[in-house]
Amino acid sequence: MQKASNSSTGNKPLPSFTSLSSLAVVIGIVVGVGIFRLPPIVAGNSANELQFISFWIAGGVISLLGALCYAELASSKPDAGGEYYFLREAYGSPIGFLLSWGRMTVIQTGSIALIAFVLGDYASLIADLGPHSSSIYAAFTVILLTGLNLMGTRHSGKSQTVFTSAIVVILVFIAVSGLVTSTPAEMMNVSGEDGGGSLFARGAAGSAMIFVLLTYGGWNEAAYLSGELINVQRNIIKIMVVGIGLITTLYLLVNVAYLHVLGLESLKNSETVGAAITGELFGPAGSLVVSLIVIMAALSTANATIITGARTNYALGRDFRLFSYMGRWNTSRNTPANALVVQGIIALLLVGLGAWSKESVSTMVDYTAPIFWFFLLLTTLSLFIFRFRQNTGHIPYKVPLYPVTPLLFLIVCLYMFYSSLAFTGIGALVGSSFLIVGIPVYFWARKRNKVVKAGVYQEAGTD
Repeated sequence: MQKASNSSTGNKPLPSFTSLSSLAVVIGIVVGVGIFRLPPIVAGNSANELQFISFWIAGGVISLLGALCYAELASSKPDAGGEYYFLREAYGSPIGFLLSWGRMTVIQTGSIALIAFVLGDYASLIADLGPHSSSIYAAFTVILLTGLNLMGTRHSGKSQTVFTSAIVVILVFIAVSGLVTSTPAEMMNVSGEDGGGSLFARGAAGSAMIFVLLTYGGWNEAAYLSGELINVQRNIIKIMVVGIGLITTLYLLVNVAYLHVLGLESLKNSETVGAAITGELFGPAGSLVVSLIVIMAALSTANATIITGARTNYALGRDFRLFSYMGRWNTSRNTPANALVVQGIIALLLVGLGAWSKESVSTMVDYTAPIFWFFLLLTTLSLFIFRFRQNTGHIPYKVPLYPVTPLLFLIVCLYMFYSSLAFTGIGALVGSSFLIVGIPVYFWARKRNKVVKAGVYQEAGTD
């Protein structure tokens, strides 16, 4: 039996993203709720203020190295599939399947749970629901947003831009206000036994960088715009470099303001640092305002993640008959209803895992980090594979200082993959186990798979 593919030639995305709109999307993905929640965890792994700030500078440099590598991949192989397309072309369908499986069971669903927990932390400042307040709010967020998407509710691009703009504006406002209007907090002894002012003082660099790079996470999503970016060969590098430059500057300003107002020790103990700093600057009213902004930002980010994650699940169901339940599209509501339900159930299970661990945010980071760095490592390695296969004269943009630049980022990916396994808790073990389970699932699914040939799916069998 044969049926037309949804990805046939006539349905390919048209180039519609300009440099400016793409830049807005990348910054909007990266600058989210993480900067309001993760700096205290980074501070907890820092020996002093200098080391704390150096971690954030290193995060920007590392992200830039990765962005230069991704710019070559995206310019030479532009496709709406982004990383999935790179991995499938470099390694074949098994690795492509594992990426989709990982996004469904770990990366996207773990991100949804993480964002929901951050929302829960800030919502609990406004109305505390008891010892499991954050978890209750997180579960409610997943159910609410999944339900809205099942009804066919579309997340407006304009409102997404408004939310993102609000986050950037409030972060700039916090940074400037903290640096200009406050009295500096008491700092650590810069010459104490713990090496107070030393960059190489005893700190947990591997653990700290997991959370720093998670806060920078999302720049790689620019690869998914490559199929729709106007003049991708010229504009992709501008988007990457300018975007990461602006994000790094913003993060440094905000974190310096955190230290200036709160001090390192107070920062370590502040789970809702955005509310804490505005509370110090403007009193209870400021704390309430920033809590509401973070909640709105979390709703926006979580909803966008639910939308994109469900589409990935739908594609998995469309391409693999074993998951055909997720590959059904509700035409009356224009939404992948079954894929949304599966995603919502997995995200709720992860909320339960976070609640059980009593360290919800850290557990969700542990859960997603190893898988994220594993696929980032494979994607970076694919650059060497493509360079070996193709004529370099046909590459529109070449990463500077090849092979040094990709080798440096590859080393970082290896170190972060190791760190995300060695310096994390049970969440990493659970997340890695789910990815490993995907290997036998792939061989099972392949027996009933729809083999893509010339844009038409040839079904391998019937039920």
